[in-house]
Amino acid sequence: MPTETPQLLEDFSAPSLVLPEVDGGSIDLYKSINRTRPKAFLVMFICNHCPYVKAILTKLVIEGQKLSKAGIPIFAICSNDAEEYPEDSFENMKLIAARYKFPFPYLRDETQKVAKDFGAVCTPDFFGFNSHKILKYRGRLDDSGKIYKEGGKSELTEAMIEIAQTGTYEKPQIPSIGCSIKWKNP
Repeated sequence: MPTETPQLLEDFSAPSLVLPEVDGGSIDLYKSINRTRPKAFLVMFICNHCPYVKAILTKLVIEGQKLSKAGIPIFAICSNDAEEYPEDSFENMKLIAARYKFPFPYLRDETQKVAKDFGAVCTPDFFGFNSHKILKYRGRLDDSGKIYKEGGKSELTEAMIEIAQTGTYEKPQIPSIGCSIKWKNP
């Protein structure tokens, strides 16, 4: 049964995070944002094994390139339990990022603390923030679902461009749908 993202939370501020990335080193979200001062940025929770993510990976890279050209940084995070879902291991994350030539860092949330801090519920789960680190978009990429659709309008890209231009996004947001985050057993 697919999981749907909840409604946008008013005044939700981006939590801080420092996570290892597949290219080596680590990313500190606040340091990165404070250094580059973008007008908007995107944090997304994805993984390697989910059919919903697999269906959009090619388009996600295309839209990621558009957002990058528009000066909107993206941070992709995998928080799934890699012991139960080995396809989501750090090594496999490296392979997927290289195969698809991700135009954004792919980060590992081993402890799952970051996913919990964000309130992430599924893959894919998109969090679009303005320059003040306030959440303004919590919707879907587009209407692809589990089937790849070439072309078409990306609701996510449209929203992120508008957030970068105006600081907000007032249009209706359709929830993202995907596989639930694979939480570790307590």
